[in-house]
Amino acid sequence: MTRRRLEHWGLPLLASAVLVSLWHLAVVQTGTKVFPSPAAVVRGLGELLRRGVLGTYLLDSLRRVALGTGLAVLLGVPLGSWMGLRREAALAMDPVVQWLRPISPLAWSPLAIVLWGVGEPATVFLIFLAAIFPLTTAATSAVQAIPEVHLRAGRNFGLGPGALWLRVLLPASIPDLLVALRITLGIAWLVVVAAEMLAVDSGLGYLIIDARNAGKRYDLVVAGMLLIGCVGWAIDAGVRRLERLRPVRWGFPEQ
Repeated sequence: MTRRRLEHWGLPLLASAVLVSLWHLAVVQTGTKVFPSPAAVVRGLGELLRRGVLGTYLLDSLRRVALGTGLAVLLGVPLGSWMGLRREAALAMDPVVQWLRPISPLAWSPLAIVLWGVGEPATVFLIFLAAIFPLTTAATSAVQAIPEVHLRAGRNFGLGPGALWLRVLLPASIPDLLVALRITLGIAWLVVVAAEMLAVDSGLGYLIIDARNAGKRYDLVVAGMLLIGCVGWAIDAGVRRLERLRPVRWGFPEQ
């Protein structure tokens, strides 16, 4: 095993072991009966597995994030590219985007419930709102940064608006869009947990609030929190791996 690989895996494991040890010592020394020990959290995870709800809740949360973010990509990337390419579009749409972007997606919760009811559509709608504005802004900036000579070359070769977007704008924008997607997925993962505490009866967010309300099961609360962190890390790592693909590797520094 190379030194670099050892550092890549060994240092995070060491830091995690230190944190877990400090957590255990803090629980033992304070004698708290409220905050769970690491062993209690592990037992809680085992209980969730035996009940068969852990995998279901995890998949429910991931599905909602995928749907909401996917819809945001389908709408936000073309919209942002259009705004970056056409000055008139940017003048018309950018004030609207910048006006809506600072509004917290959770502030839309009452309206989402009125429009969609308490259930899956409302949650997906909130995730969509959380994702579309960062993606639109990133796509606009990415297209505006493309040298004009590339656009003129595409037009000189007879590319129409659709072909120009597919063959010039989108490939040149992908590195910036991947960075924006990493940030957006992190936001979406935060929003889905909060939205699930309000509008649905499944998912990791629901697990936390249900464990809190049903007998103050703080071992399950902390277990849900740790799962949220682990899944968020895995999502980020997955997008980072996309940065190593040959078609987009040119846009990122060598690691």
